[in-house]
Amino acid sequence: MGVRHNPRMRFMPLLRIAVWLQVAGFTTFAFAQASAPAAVPVAQPTLPAIKAPAAIANPYGLEATWSQGDWVARITIIILAIMSIASWYVLVRKLIVQSRMGGQARAANATFWKADTVRQGADSLQKGSPYRYIAESALEATRKHDGLIGQVDLNTWVAQSIERAIATVHSRTQEGLAVLATVGSTAPFVGLFGTVWGIYNALVKIGASGQASIDRVAGPVGEALIMTAIGLAVAVPAVLGYNWLVRRNRVAMDAVRAFGSDLHTVLLAAAAKARQ
Repeated sequence: MGVRHNPRMRFMPLLRIAVWLQVAGFTTFAFAQASAPAAVPVAQPTLPAIKAPAAIANPYGLEATWSQGDWVARITIIILAIMSIASWYVLVRKLIVQSRMGGQARAANATFWKADTVRQGADSLQKGSPYRYIAESALEATRKHDGLIGQVDLNTWVAQSIERAIATVHSRTQEGLAVLATVGSTAPFVGLFGTVWGIYNALVKIGASGQASIDRVAGPVGEALIMTAIGLAVAVPAVLGYNWLVRRNRVAMDAVRAFGSDLHTVLLAAAAKARQ
């Protein structure tokens, strides 16, 4: 039999030679890289740092108005500041008082009418409550229905006593509202006065310097107009707060008058029962 030659055996020597050449080439390249001198880094040119422009202060703001204004302008600003503080104080204080009054109305509806007598109902209410004040005023009127007052019908006398107590409560709810009304109506005119005074001083300075360019006119006139803006900023919250508080007072007084009317009916019924 003839010997059969495998085709793969024919290429084995060639494959070994190729692998040997690859290994030899890689070793030579690695040696060359290791023995080569390190590359010297090239210095890059540096650009000079650019500084950000500094923030320029507003030369025509409120600070400039205070520092450059005369004593009239400064007094005007102080008056507007006092008016603003007073209006905000009244607004916050009245909101607290009205909220407390609403809680007292709920307490009166929950406890007063469940008592056996008007005296017990009045004692169950919180001291300082307008509802307790009205109840005690009505009880005092029934106790003093003698002498000259005894000649007046009990119905009329008790009704008048309750109405006087309700009027007292109403006057207490109006405390402070006059401040808001005054600030809301006068603050714009105070600011306008400061504007007129500032423009007058600005025109005098411009006329004395003899220069009427736009940069000379815009600054002083702008400072003067700040006064009008301050006046409006003081007046608007005062007017809005006044209208809001008046509305809340009206709702609270409706509850007080309803309580007084019911109390009047209860007292007359108790008096008729006592006579029987």
